[in-house]
Amino acid sequence: QVQLEESGGGSVQPGGSLRLSCIASGFPFEWAGMSWYRQPPGKERELVASISHDSSTADYADSVKDRFTISRDNPQKMLYLQMNNLKPEDTAVYYCTVPSLPRYWGRGTQVTVSS
Repeated sequence: QVQLEESGGGSVQPGGSLRLSCIASGFPFEWAGMSWYRQPPGKERELVASISHDSSTADYADSVKDRFTISRDNPQKMLYLQMNNLKPEDTAVYYCTVPSLPRYWGRGTQVTVSS
């Protein structure tokens, strides 16, 4: 059974940092591209960042480029999102996803950026 569990969210002031984690199970993680999505309050979900199975490529939404870094640890089946210089518009529920298994979503982790 595919399981995705996000953690690491919280409340921070603008300019702060957070590191999100996602532990995955139930599928061959080392062969799967992974992504982070987010859903701001009252808005649609949006793609934040993606990483290839071997970490050779990573892509970012324009809104988070140069501030967020996606990474992974295949032996530990972990996905990370380092978020720096956070802005109020980064406030959202963040989800890790498996693009090849789009029906599976975790419960997400809340990130709130506010002064």
